Amino acid sequence: MSIQIAVRLPDQLVNSLDELVISGAARSRASVIERALLRELRYQRMLQEVEILNSGIGADEDLDSLARLSSNVVLDVD
Repeated sequence: MSIQIAVRLPDQLVNSLDELVISGAARSRASVIERALLRELRYQRMLQEVEILNSGIGADEDLDSLARLSSNVVLDVD
């Protein structure tokens, strides 16, 4: 399913979109905008993950649970 929305863009951006489509580098204006939006959303998620990693929240608990798990692993070292 898709929903059509109206977006107001500066003339120069629209001209750039059109150039991409005319050159064959993009299928349509919408495809370029969709790819750019997906890239931005991935970037924002990455920033959130970096914040979580930098905060150190749960770091001790994560290491403790890893140590508990590894202490129950039987190593076959024949």
